[in-house]
Amino acid sequence: MLNKNRLTRILLTVIGILILAVAIYNIPYINQKLSWRLDALRTQVIYFFRPPEQAVFVPTQRAIVESTPTTAPTKTPTPEPSPTLEGPTITPTITPTPLPANVNLPGVKYVDQHERWNYCGPANLTMALNFWGWKGNRDDIAKVIKPGENDPKKGFIDRGKTDKNVMPYEMADFVQLQTEYNVVLRYGGEMDLIKRLLAAGFPVMIEKGYFERDYTGKISWLGHYLFITGYDDSQGGFIVQDAYLKPGKNLISKYEIFQEGWRSFNFLFMVVYPPDREQEVFTLLGDWLDPVWANRHALEIADAEIKTLTGMDAFFAWFNKGTSHVQLTEYGDAATAYDKAFGIYATLGQDDKQRPYRIMWYQTGPYWAYFYTGRYQDVVDLANTTFKTVDKPTLEESLYWRAMGEYALGQGAIAIEDMRKAVYYNPNFAAGLARLSEWGGIP
Repeated sequence: MLNKNRLTRILLTVIGILILAVAIYNIPYINQKLSWRLDALRTQVIYFFRPPEQAVFVPTQRAIVESTPTTAPTKTPTPEPSPTLEGPTITPTITPTPLPANVNLPGVKYVDQHERWNYCGPANLTMALNFWGWKGNRDDIAKVIKPGENDPKKGFIDRGKTDKNVMPYEMADFVQLQTEYNVVLRYGGEMDLIKRLLAAGFPVMIEKGYFERDYTGKISWLGHYLFITGYDDSQGGFIVQDAYLKPGKNLISKYEIFQEGWRSFNFLFMVVYPPDREQEVFTLLGDWLDPVWANRHALEIADAEIKTLTGMDAFFAWFNKGTSHVQLTEYGDAATAYDKAFGIYATLGQDDKQRPYRIMWYQTGPYWAYFYTGRYQDVVDLANTTFKTVDKPTLEESLYWRAMGEYALGQGAIAIEDMRKAVYYNPNFAAGLARLSEWGGIP
C-alpha cells in the first residue's frame, strides 16, 4: 500500500509540474522568449529525418511544351497578381554624368526584424518609407502584407510565424494602396544604376540570396531583402542596412559578393519615392522605366551568364532566364529554361551549401510556366516537392498553385480544400479568395 501511495504522489507531482510548466509557458513574455526555440528544435528534428536538400523536382511533362503556345491563352484568367508591376513605356533621354566616389544618404532610420518571424520584408519596407517621412512601423506593414493564419485565438505575432516570405508585389501593392508614396519594381538591375539612384538621393531595396546561419543553427541559402543607402568605391562596396544581422546598420557589402547574391533574384530592385519627385526617378531609370525593356535586359543578362557560369550560379542563371520569359508571358520558353535549371539543381551537391532548397519559397515563376503550358501535373509535383523543404505546408503560393493544377486536372474537391488552406495562411491573399469565389468554395 505504501508503494502504491508513493507512486500516486509521484504521479500527481509530475502532473502538477507539467500543468505548471504549461501555465508558465503560456505567459506572453515567456512564450515570446521560448516559443522560437521550441519551434527551432521541432524543425531540426523534422529536417533530420527529412533533409530538405534531398527533395529534388523532376519534370515529367517536358514534351507538352512543344505543342503548346509560348504565351498565355488570351481568355485564361490571371491566377495571381501580374508578375510585372506595370509602368510607363516611354523612355526619357538621359545625359550620363560622372558619379561621385562615395555616397552615404543622411536621415536613414535603421529597423531590424528581431523578435518577429520572417520579418525581413516589413522591416526593409519600413526603412524605405520612413526615409521619406512615413510615420508607420514594421507591424503596421505586416498586418496588411503578412497577416498570418486566420486564427483569432492566436495573437498577431504568433499568427505570422508560419508565413515564410513576403513577395515583392505585396510590398509594392502596400506602397501604392496604403500610403501616399509611389514605387518602381523592376528586374535586370545593374550596380551602376543603383549608384545613379543613390547619388540622386534615392535609396534602393533589392532581393538577394546569401548563406547565413538560420534559426535552426545550420548555414544554408536564404532569400533576403536588403536596403541600400550608399556606396564607397574606396571600400569597394555598397552601404547597406541589414535587418537580420547583429549589428546590421551601415554595413559594407562588397561589390562582387553583392552581385553574386543579387543574381539569385534576377537582379530585382525597388525604389520608393514621393510623388513630387516622380519625374526625377523616371529620368534616372532611363531604359529601365519601360518594364518590357527591363525584362528583356534581364533575359540578356541571363543568356550571357549561362555561357560562363557553372554549378549553383548556372542554376540561378537558367532560373532567371525562365523568370524573365514569365515576365514577358513567353511561357513555353520559360518552361524550357526552368526544366534546365531543375536539371542542374539535381546535380548539385546534396547539402545546404550547394542546393538552395528554399528557392520556391520566394519565387513562383515555374508554376506560371508549367501551368500556362498545360503541364498541370508538373505544377502539382513541384508544389509537393516544395512542401518537402518546409516543416509545415504553409506556403500560400504553393498551396494556391497546387490547387490550380488539381482543379485543371479535374480534382475539384481537393483543389478547393488546398485553396482554402492558402487563404487560411494568408487571409489577405486576394488571388486565392478570387479562385474560391469562382469555384464556389467560400463557406
